[in-house]
Amino acid sequence: MKTVLLVEDDLALRENTAELLELSNYKVITAPNGKIGMEMAMQHIPDIIVCDIMMPEVDGYGVLEAVASHEQTMYIPFIFLSAKTEHKEIRKGMNLGADDYLTKPFDEDELLSAIESRLAKSEILSKTMLDASKKKNDDTGDGLRNLNELKNFFDDNGTVLNFKKGESIYREGDHSNNVYLILDGVVKSHKIDESGKELITALHKADDFLGFTSFMDTVPYQESATAVEHVELAGISKQHLKEILVKSHSVSLELLNVLTNNISEIKEQLLQMAYSSVRKKTAQTIIQFVQVLNKKPNDPIKISRYDLASVAGIATESLIRTLSSFKKDNLIEIEGRNIKIIDIQGLQAID
Repeated sequence: MKTVLLVEDDLALRENTAELLELSNYKVITAPNGKIGMEMAMQHIPDIIVCDIMMPEVDGYGVLEAVASHEQTMYIPFIFLSAKTEHKEIRKGMNLGADDYLTKPFDEDELLSAIESRLAKSEILSKTMLDASKKKNDDTGDGLRNLNELKNFFDDNGTVLNFKKGESIYREGDHSNNVYLILDGVVKSHKIDESGKELITALHKADDFLGFTSFMDTVPYQESATAVEHVELAGISKQHLKEILVKSHSVSLELLNVLTNNISEIKEQLLQMAYSSVRKKTAQTIIQFVQVLNKKPNDPIKISRYDLASVAGIATESLIRTLSSFKKDNLIEIEGRNIKIIDIQGLQAID
């Protein structure tokens, strides 16, 4: 019989939900607030935790952080239960490492289905980790063999998240508990300088990793990430990734090479922004977007003038004037927000 820890300050809802779960053949432990909930989690080590967000003593976010910081409880599936429906609250919970998010009022079947699926996923993931620990590879005798297998692991076992165009994936200063693999779409990484101007530090496409900072859980994200178009991600916790990398030296080296190349690309972009002419910056940025969006040169790209200017490191007004000059020179065509390259060699030759 699986054990559910239910942390809820509303007495009626706590009792009704506990009764529902007991009738569904779960052993239920209840807590009236976050502080007691943390104590119950450490004492009983439940199979899954269902937790309200807005509570006295310690809120749901505090419970999740406490559970995630202890080795005995860090892998327990965690479902938030709350009346809050704003995207920022959902994102905050998922960024902290929650497995699911149900809003009140909820259907009984919805709750039971969420618990069943998360328990099943946890069991499958545990078996996968156990099998992986026994499997021999070319360096330590267990773990993944190469970077492609690591990406497949993200795809098969990571938590899948979807973001609409313009939606924030994480913000600078958020807890960096997860690392992501982009399954589909394009993401921009960006920072705000002292004058309030946005600087896009990198563009990430499908099959790129996202969210690397330090492997220390206490280090926040150093920049923000936003969906340039619809984006689908698969995320796993940094703790889980560390365990994988410890078991496979070859994967660690390949990943280090990827991150080193990313740093080199960012340095090249910063040098371009510092020393290139406005025309060259604009031309190279258009070509960069075409490459990241996997477009052919004669296919239109739809990207905001603001994002183009931010990547190029120039004022939006300067970008617009430069685009107009490119159009007059028959290098590009402009139709609304769409830009179509007519002469890619001409753009590449601009200095």
